[in-house]
Parts: sequence; structure tokens; C-alpha cells
Amino acid sequence: MTRPDKPVLKRRALLGGTAAAGVGAVVSSGGSAAAADGGSRYGRPLDQAAIDAVALRIEGNLIALRRDLHDHPEAAKKDGVGEGEVATSRIVGHLLRAAGLEVRTHVGGLGVVGVLKGARPGRTVAYRADMDAVPPNGIIPAGTNPTKPTKPAHVCGHDLHTTVGVGVAQTLAQLRHRLSGTVVFVFQPGEETLEGAEAMIKGGALKDAPEEIHALHCGPFPVGQFAVTPGSGLPGQDEATVTVTGPDALTRAERLAEEIKGLATVAPPRTPADLEKMVADVQTPNGPLAEFVVVRANATPDAEKGQATISVSYRCWPEERYVEVREAIRRLAKPYGGVVVRFRENPFPAMVCPEKDALTLRRHLRRVLGPDAVTVMHAAFPFNGEDFALFLKKIPGTYTFLGVRTPGTVITEGYPHYGDFDPDVRAIGVGVRAMSGWLAERARG
Repeated sequence: MTRPDKPVLKRRALLGGTAAAGVGAVVSSGGSAAAADGGSRYGRPLDQAAIDAVALRIEGNLIALRRDLHDHPEAAKKDGVGEGEVATSRIVGHLLRAAGLEVRTHVGGLGVVGVLKGARPGRTVAYRADMDAVPPNGIIPAGTNPTKPTKPAHVCGHDLHTTVGVGVAQTLAQLRHRLSGTVVFVFQPGEETLEGAEAMIKGGALKDAPEEIHALHCGPFPVGQFAVTPGSGLPGQDEATVTVTGPDALTRAERLAEEIKGLATVAPPRTPADLEKMVADVQTPNGPLAEFVVVRANATPDAEKGQATISVSYRCWPEERYVEVREAIRRLAKPYGGVVVRFRENPFPAMVCPEKDALTLRRHLRRVLGPDAVTVMHAAFPFNGEDFALFLKKIPGTYTFLGVRTPGTVITEGYPHYGDFDPDVRAIGVGVRAMSGWLAERARG
């Protein structure tokens, strides 16, 4: 249900300090700033020290912004149901305009695009941040007394992603007189439904012709650490509907569903220890997750039609294994007779990150943050997908995990989608400083 305009306006007043932090971009981009930088035509090239100084000044306001977004979660509209990220989109557009960016709203629905043009010549690069909260059916109960969630919640960190994106835009806007090239900020709704990226692309999110695109996502790594993904990423998803007819349709369908689930090579994590092992495995070269299949299959009856339906969804790595899994499902179904197997037209694609770009980012982060600030993911998390894959199908880029786990806490507090997910807010400043420097370097060329 849409919140009334009055509370939204109150939220804007609350965030006035954050907006004001970006207004300096309009003032500081004039000739006096360039003169202070030595009187050259463009001033000194932008460096990490200048970025760090600005990011530090606005960090408190960004933490307040994240807290506000966290307290007002908005899940994406799904199949025409719900209102979507209405207020979140409005607030992001307001803050980007206040920072002096050129802003387009309602891009592919509720998407927001902000364009920041630096004073110096350079390349055009893009940065994507997702905005939606997790719907109740996507939240994994956790804690000593787990209960089934009934409302959307920011348990995937998109409130933090949005905040980091706004912070990067505000930081670079205040330094635009030293910024080379153009940075396009893409704030995307509907990531959880795997619909937002496609809608924004069709709506013109990339019409400014960025040469590459970058993104961060919260991850179960220590706060202050990044995990780059050279040649890895996240799996896509395929789906099938298996219709079983004839005598004892439900019993046969349930038996077949169990056989289909037997194709899985990885079981869902059940305990914190399982999650700890999975996080270690994705950082292991040629480890147990170098190849995998995960499967869900559920049989439901349709007594009126005298049949039962098995809903199947599965992920695999590498994504070429979809052909193998489809054949295996057909092979398992054949002996049952009276069975019809239908797959979606095309599997949703896996997100595969270019190796060269990710390794370049690793070198950059190690240089500016230190050698211990970066780890490498050699495999994908099996149970997560990401529609950023569609952006990477268009242009190259990077997708990097930002560590948000507070040292000493249970891993579910740092692992997205768990009900007790509680990211360390110190990650906001780390993400802003790192991505501001990275985008400035990439735009410089």
C-alpha cells in the first residue's frame, strides 16, 4: 500500500542534511575551485585522498539515509500486485538532483538514472544500485525462535546498496571539477523478482552509452573486505512444469519430484556451520562448488482435472549444464507415462563477470585499501541469482561483494535473506570510498 505523501515529505525533511551534502557539488564545480587547484584548465586530477575526505564528511548523513530506507522497506511490484519502490525512487531522485546530477525518473517503471559529467574529458562508465526490499516469501527465518515473516524487509542489503550509490554520486559530484569523463548512476527496482534490469534496459537506462558498468552487493565477508569475482558470478535459473495424469497422479508425481530433486549436487545450508563452509568453498580454487546443480521440485494435486503438477526450478554452474539437466529431467519422467514436461523458453542467464575487469579492480582495491582488503571468489554462491546479468550481457563490468559481517557475529547476521541479517553500517563508508575511487579511475581511462 502506498504511503501518503505527507510521511514522504517528512522523510525528505529528515534527509535534508544528506541532500545538502550534495548541494556543494553545484557550488564547488565553478572556476574558483579550478583556480584553487593550481589555475590549470581542469585542475588537478582526482585522487583517492580527496575522495576519502569528502566521503568522511558525509558518512553520518549516509548512515541516517540507510536507517530511513531500512525502516521503510518497499518490495517490487510483482505480476501487477503491490505498489513497488515508490518512495525510495522519489527520495533517490531528490538526492541526486540536490547533488547537481541530471536525473531521469520512471525509467522502466520506478528506476532512476542520474548522470554526472566531470569537468575533464574521459570515458563514460556506469554504476548500478538495486533498491527493492525482500518480500516475505524470500526471507529465511533465523534466530532461536524463528517465525515466518509477514512483511517485506531489507534483509538483502539493498537499502545499503542504495545508500552507497547515493554516497558515491554525492562524493564525485562535490569533486566534479576534478572528475574526468561521465558517471551514470542506475538505481534499479525489482532485482528480487529478476524483472527490474530488463525493464530499465528497455526503458533507456544505458542510452548514455556507458562503456562498462559496476555494482556492489552485501556479502558474508568481514566488514571492510571485498570479494571480487573474476570469471565467476552467480547462477541463472531454469524452470519446468511437469504434468502427471492418470491413476494415482499425485502419488506418482511426488515420487517423480523426489527423483528430480536427486539431481542436485548441493544441499541447501541448514546450519551456520553449513553457511561458513559454503563461504569458504567459494573462495577455494577448483573447490567443491566449481560445478553444481541445485534443484527444487514440489508436487501439487488438481483433483478436478485428475492430474498433478510438479513445479521445478533449478540453478547450475556453469550455465551450459542446463542442457544436461533438462535431458536428465526428461529421462526421469519418461518411464512414468502420461507425463508432459515443459521448460521455460530460455533459462534466465547466469551472471558471469569478466576476469580481466575483476582482476583490475582487485589491484586497485589492494593499492588503495591494502592487500588484506580483497579476497577472490573462485565459485558462485549456488542459491542466489542476480539480474545484473542482463547488464553484463550488454557491456562489461564488475560485480563485487562488500563485506558487511561484524567480527564475532553469527554468519546469518551477515548473510543476505536471513531474518536476522544485520549488516555493519561501517561498510557504507568503505563502499563509498572504494567505488568512488574505482569509478573515477575507470572514467579517466
